[in-house]
Amino acid sequence: MKAQRPRPPHFAGEPTHAEWRDHLLPYFITALLVAFAVVLIVWIANPAPPHTITISAGPRDSSFIVTANQYRKILARNGIRLNVLESDGSVQNLHRLLDPKQHVDIALVQGGVAEGLDTSSLMSLGSVFYVPIVVFYRGTGLTELGQLEGKRVAIGREGSGTRLLALQLLAANGIEPGGDTTLVPSDGLQAATQLVAGEVDAAILSGDSATRGLMLRLLRVPGISVMNFDEASAYTRNFPFLDQIDLPPGVLDLKRRVPPATVHLISPTVELVARNTLHPAMSDLLIEAAQEVHGTAGLLQRAGQFPNPVAHEYPISEDAQRYYRTGKGFLYRTLPFWLASIGDRTLVLLLPVAVLLVPAMRIIPALYRWRVRSRIYRYYGSLIAIERHALAGATDAERTRLLGQLDEIEAALNQLRMPLAYADAFYVLREHVGFVRSRLTAARPVMAS
Repeated sequence: MKAQRPRPPHFAGEPTHAEWRDHLLPYFITALLVAFAVVLIVWIANPAPPHTITISAGPRDSSFIVTANQYRKILARNGIRLNVLESDGSVQNLHRLLDPKQHVDIALVQGGVAEGLDTSSLMSLGSVFYVPIVVFYRGTGLTELGQLEGKRVAIGREGSGTRLLALQLLAANGIEPGGDTTLVPSDGLQAATQLVAGEVDAAILSGDSATRGLMLRLLRVPGISVMNFDEASAYTRNFPFLDQIDLPPGVLDLKRRVPPATVHLISPTVELVARNTLHPAMSDLLIEAAQEVHGTAGLLQRAGQFPNPVAHEYPISEDAQRYYRTGKGFLYRTLPFWLASIGDRTLVLLLPVAVLLVPAMRIIPALYRWRVRSRIYRYYGSLIAIERHALAGATDAERTRLLGQLDEIEAALNQLRMPLAYADAFYVLREHVGFVRSRLTAARPVMAS
């Protein structure tokens, strides 16, 4: 008994609209691929800027909070909502940025609080203002922190950036917690009151605790002096996050010439630190806000000195470097923020789409050729199957059935719409159908022995 041979495919219902389908299919496949690539680019790049960001600022009524609220008002002009979070100061601000569970995008961070922490996920948008270290003490002639050994020193409250920085500076002068020096956890008005009352011998003030008014009040108290950092240059060399600044004579009170002589101080800067995922458009808006808030002249700075891209403990972001070098982009300079954002996103998408379309346009002709030739090759597969059956010794009934299949193939070819570019392949196929028919007609059944 002979094994049942597979039947060739049936072609009687070959559609007459195959030609336009051959044209549309390559375009449809290419469009799907391009759309998928665009969606993937949008999902990875996320070019749309957020409408809301969060800043970790500082204690209530501090200069950090005041600064953050000024940023909030400026960003609101462009439709961006800035959430301002209170904190204990720079230390907590930095830890919030480093904690992925905290929904904080940016923070005001004083220099000198990042020691021992992995800050590789953070970037700086620039330095925005000084927070000088001012040491007031009882007596005269103090020019070195090492001279405070064995005394009572107010170094700032627990968790504050002032305390952390004071401990670093004192340690560099050989003064450690637990030694002969009594380190008192107080700052600001409390530390000044203790100094005047004689409860401490010196007070290390910084930032909000070293306001102009408080410094004037202390310098008017008999027996209270401000320390002149004669070694300011050495501090800036040993602690790269520090800068040397001067209080010129009379800067606090011109009428009474306070201070009477130049006072050398050291100061960290407050940096606007962000996670490295911050959107470039947000970076531009924040630096623009910082320029408006901090760009004027003040007690410790010249006009235009802040913000600046001077790197301290955190790398300056590439977007910030670009902004400081060339300013806002063309779209953001000439259009409202929301419209510039749409234009910027469109440009971001157009570039990869254009890159994808060039190879895609080359794929379409190849897909079209494959589509047309595959329909021709399908007939050849049936012809080969019929010819093999005939050569294998088909009976009269089998030859009749195979001839019927050839008739179906010819009927399907008569209905087949073929592009003129492939007419030669089409007519060669018809000739091969006739060739197989002649082989099938000439074949004789092979009798089993």
